[in-house]
Amino acid sequence: MSQHQQSSGFRYSVGQRTFQFRNLADLLAKATPARSGDRLAGIAAQNAEERVIAQMALADLPLKHFLTDVVVPYETDEITRLIIDEHDLEAFAPISHLTVGGFRDWLLSDLATPEMLTSIRAGITPEMAAAVSKIMRNQDLILVAKKCHVRSAFRNTIGLPGHLSTRLQPNHPTDDLTGIAASMLDGLLYANGDAVIGINPATDNVAQACRLIKMMAEVIEHYQIPTQSCVLTHVTNTIEAIEQGAPVDLVFQSIGGTQATNDGFGFNLATLTEAQEAALSLRRGTVGNNVMYFETGQGSALSANAHHGVDQQTCEARAYAVARKFNPLLVNTVVGFIGPEYLYDGKEITRAGLEDHFCGKLLGLPMGCDVCYTNHANADQNDMDNLLTLLGVAGCAFIMGIPGSDDIMLNYQTTSFHDALYARRVLGLKPAPEFAAWLERMDIFRTGQGFTLNHQVPEHFQPSLKRLLGGTS
Repeated sequence: MSQHQQSSGFRYSVGQRTFQFRNLADLLAKATPARSGDRLAGIAAQNAEERVIAQMALADLPLKHFLTDVVVPYETDEITRLIIDEHDLEAFAPISHLTVGGFRDWLLSDLATPEMLTSIRAGITPEMAAAVSKIMRNQDLILVAKKCHVRSAFRNTIGLPGHLSTRLQPNHPTDDLTGIAASMLDGLLYANGDAVIGINPATDNVAQACRLIKMMAEVIEHYQIPTQSCVLTHVTNTIEAIEQGAPVDLVFQSIGGTQATNDGFGFNLATLTEAQEAALSLRRGTVGNNVMYFETGQGSALSANAHHGVDQQTCEARAYAVARKFNPLLVNTVVGFIGPEYLYDGKEITRAGLEDHFCGKLLGLPMGCDVCYTNHANADQNDMDNLLTLLGVAGCAFIMGIPGSDDIMLNYQTTSFHDALYARRVLGLKPAPEFAAWLERMDIFRTGQGFTLNHQVPEHFQPSLKRLLGGTS
């Protein structure tokens, strides 16, 4: 088979029966643990028997096969070209002799040390990562992800072992600055916000983005907070904001795993390159220069009718090839946000969250998760507690922190300031080290028997609290 060609099919025999899979995309889809999005797309296994047979066939497939067989045509998809053209054969060499099943066994073995996993990550394609995840149990995904150490930095350091960061998400349905400021203060007093203070603007235009960026920059500067801010506006808006002199820390963009998906989002790889260069030119980082923030989510390619018959989890892993190219500070899967059409219930959301985290970290990304669900999904906050705990065990870089777990602008349920405290306490995790030092310096946390919360508003923040409550400073 020549390079970049799509396969014509796979046959797998069990006893007297032979099962046929049309191509690599079909085999990957049939091997995927059950989820509503693949059923909606008409590509899921018809039953548990077909799924197990597909997983057995996939386990016997050599990893080298993924270098000559593609799921989306090379000629028409820039992400496929990115994956193939930037694959590192030297990094791949230690695992090049393995099948997908052998790769699973190796990943679970003591041979796959954190150092070894770092050395081979450039040799792993997204399809390899997706394939091996499909034949792994939840505990396998957790164990391997825990061994993958990925560090990034801007004004603090994200992803260190033993740490869990949070995105402080002070969204407001009318972008009211007082309401946003109140949520920011609330979150900071609960030790949230070391990953980023990130706002989804209700009004998405350049002028509003600049207004919000400047407000957050003023707060960070006033309190000398070792964190970064981001307005989650379209990448082209952020480029324009930089041109207008806005103090941009991070550039945000939602990304997908096919060129057609990203065309629908209104950008391509060249756009992201331009944005990254613009942000780097500002030199606003202090301990690092990772300036990009990406969000993903299983089902985005299918919802854009841009999945090319590829299952949603493999499309999701391909989005990580886009993220990896730009050395981001943060990447997170918004795991249950798109809705039950793609992940029906708590079980499917949990599985998807663990898959995404595993694949992202295996490929070398500082992976976080928006542990969330929509109100019409068959899930509840107990499901989110379970996934949050599992991700904390697995070494997740960051989660969301939102007042009361309820985003009043985006209308979905996620994790709260208190949930972050829970995860840190029960798992013995800390905020980013620079942020933790600031928390202690500002008397938000006090060192004693562990890191304990100060239940009084520290003196530094009392003037701001009085202003928010309508008093005098």
